[in-house]
Amino acid sequence: MTAHTQFSHLPVSEQNRHVIAHLTPELWSKANRLHVRKAIAEFAHERLITPKCISHPASPEELADYQLAASQGDVVYHFRARRLALEHWAIDAESLRKTQAGVEQELDSLSFIIEFKDVLGIPQEMLPTYMEEITSTLYSSAFKHLREGVLIEQLLDADFQTLEGAMMEGHPAFVANNGRIGFDAFDYQAYAPEAAAPINFVWLAAHKSKAHFASIEELSYQQLLEEELPPSVVDDFRQQLMAQDLDPTDYIFMPVHPWQWQNKLTGIFAPDIAKRELVYLGIGDDNYQAQQSIRTFFNTSNSRKRYVKTALSILNMGFMRGLSPYYMATTPGINEWLAELIDNDACLRDYGFRMLREVATIGYRNHYYESAVSGDTPYKKMMTALWRESPLALIQPNQRVMTMAALLHQDREGNALLPAMIQASGLETGEWLKRYLQSYLSPLLHCLYTYDLAFMPHGENLILVLENHTPVHVFMKDIAEEIVVMDPDANLPEKAKRVAVFVPDELKILSIFTDVFDGFFRFMAAILHEQGSYPQEQFWHRVAECVTDYQQAHPELAERFARYDMFSPAFTHSCLNRLQLANNRQMINLSDPSQNLKFAGQLDNPLVVFK
Repeated sequence: MTAHTQFSHLPVSEQNRHVIAHLTPELWSKANRLHVRKAIAEFAHERLITPKCISHPASPEELADYQLAASQGDVVYHFRARRLALEHWAIDAESLRKTQAGVEQELDSLSFIIEFKDVLGIPQEMLPTYMEEITSTLYSSAFKHLREGVLIEQLLDADFQTLEGAMMEGHPAFVANNGRIGFDAFDYQAYAPEAAAPINFVWLAAHKSKAHFASIEELSYQQLLEEELPPSVVDDFRQQLMAQDLDPTDYIFMPVHPWQWQNKLTGIFAPDIAKRELVYLGIGDDNYQAQQSIRTFFNTSNSRKRYVKTALSILNMGFMRGLSPYYMATTPGINEWLAELIDNDACLRDYGFRMLREVATIGYRNHYYESAVSGDTPYKKMMTALWRESPLALIQPNQRVMTMAALLHQDREGNALLPAMIQASGLETGEWLKRYLQSYLSPLLHCLYTYDLAFMPHGENLILVLENHTPVHVFMKDIAEEIVVMDPDANLPEKAKRVAVFVPDELKILSIFTDVFDGFFRFMAAILHEQGSYPQEQFWHRVAECVTDYQQAHPELAERFARYDMFSPAFTHSCLNRLQLANNRQMINLSDPSQNLKFAGQLDNPLVVFK
C-alpha cells in the first residue's frame, strides 16, 4: 500500500477532504489548549520562562494561581497549577487562558512561540523549522483526538499493537515532538504511528559493491531470507535479476520504506538505479505497522517475525531519521557482546532483564556523497535496514507485552491508563510499583554501577512484559545506536569498541537522573498523584527503597555508590528542549553524547529525604 492508494476508491476531491477531516475548529482549539499547557509546563521546568505565583494556597494539595507575561505586547497567560517534585508543573488545562491588554484571546501555540522566542533562544535561522514542527505536532494532536478506540476502558486489555498505535502524546518532555517534516497529508495517514495503517515495504536488490550485510554469528543472510520471506518470493526476486542478465549472487535483497523509495531513493540514487546497482523487485506481502519511533515496524502478518527498522529521511524531534550504514555494519556485533554480558550476569538474569537483539543489518553507500562530503550528512544515511527480535516470540503464553510509554498514556478525556492498570492488577499501588521498579530501575542501576553501561531508557525503548496487568520483566530495545559504555578505556571486544565513549564522572549518573527520574518518573509520579490517589512522596519513597535494596544487595560496589550518589541533595538539570531549540536538525552527536548537553543549574533530588 502506498500513501495514496488507501483513498483511491474515493473521488480526488473526497480524498483531499478526508485527509483534513481532523482539522476542525473544535479539535484545533483543544490541541492548542493542551499544547500551550505543555509548552508552559516544560519550558518552565527547564527554567526558560518563570510563571509568577499570585496566590498562596492554604495547603500543598490546592492549586495556586499563576501568571506568565510575555516581554512585549501586553500578553499574559493565566492558569492554575500544582508544583510537584523535580520542578514539575501540573497545570489545569481548563483554567488556562490568555489576555492581551486585558482582552481575552484564543490559545495559539504558534503565537506562544513567537511571543517567547527571545527568551527561548531559538536561532533565527532555525525558528521557521521549529514553528513547522510545532504546527505538525498540533496537526498530529488533532488527528489523535478524533480517533476511536483509544479510551482507557478500551485499552486496558488491548493487544500490543493496538496500544502502540493508541498513544496520544509522544515523548513527554519535548514540546515539538511530532514533527514528521517531509510527509504530506496522504503520507501522514499512511505512515504515522497513530494512523496504524498497514505498510508494505519496497524490496530492492542492492549490488554488493556498495551494499554490506552484517549479522550475529548464528544467523546467515540465507537464513534471514528464509525466515523473513516465503521461498516463492525469494525465487521471484532471483528470476527478475536473471531476466535482466544479472547474477543474483552479486546482490543483497533489502527492504526500504515506501516513502523513502518514492521521495528520496528514486532521485538521489538514480545513477545506481540506471546502472542496475539498485534493482526494483516489487512490494512485499507482509503488512507492518509503524511503531512510535516512526521508522521501526512490527510485522502484523506474522507477529513472531522480526521488527524491521529502515532509514526514513524526514525531520522529526530534532533529528533527520536516517540510519548510518557505517553504524549498521557493527550493530550485530555490539548486540552479540551485550547479549552475552546480560546472559552471563546472574543479577540481571534474576531481574529478568532482557534485550531485543538487532540481529542483522544491511547498509548501502552512495559513493558520490561519500567522496564529496568528508563529514557527517543525512545524505550518507538514506538506505539502511535492520532486523530486531520480536518480543512476542520470547514470552510465555500467560504473558502480554506493552510499550512502557503506555504508563504515561492519557486518553482524549484526560483519563490515565496507569491507575486503571494498577486497579485491574488487584495489587496495592506500592506493591505494583515495587515490582515495576525491580523490573526496570534495578537493572539500569546494575548496568551503571557494574559496567558504566547506560541505555536510552525512555518509554518507547522499553517493552513491559505483564502478567495480570503487572510487570514481571522488561525488554530493552534500540541498542547499538543508543547504548554507551562511559569509559573510553573499557576492556571491550573489538566488535563493541564503538560504544565506549568518554563521559565525565559528574555526568555519568545523569543516565539515571535525567533519562529515568526527570524523563519518565516525573510524569509517572504526577499521574499517580493527580489521578491515582497516591501522593508523590510515596512514589519517590518507593524509588528510594528500590535503590537502597539494590545497594544493600551489592556491598562490593560501595565505593561506586559513593562516587555516583543516588541520594545526593541535587543533580545537574539537563534540558532536552534546550537541545532542540539550539539545533532542531541534530540535537546531539551520538559518538559523543555529553558534548552538546544543555544545563540549567540543578534540580533538587526527591530521594534525599529518604537517605
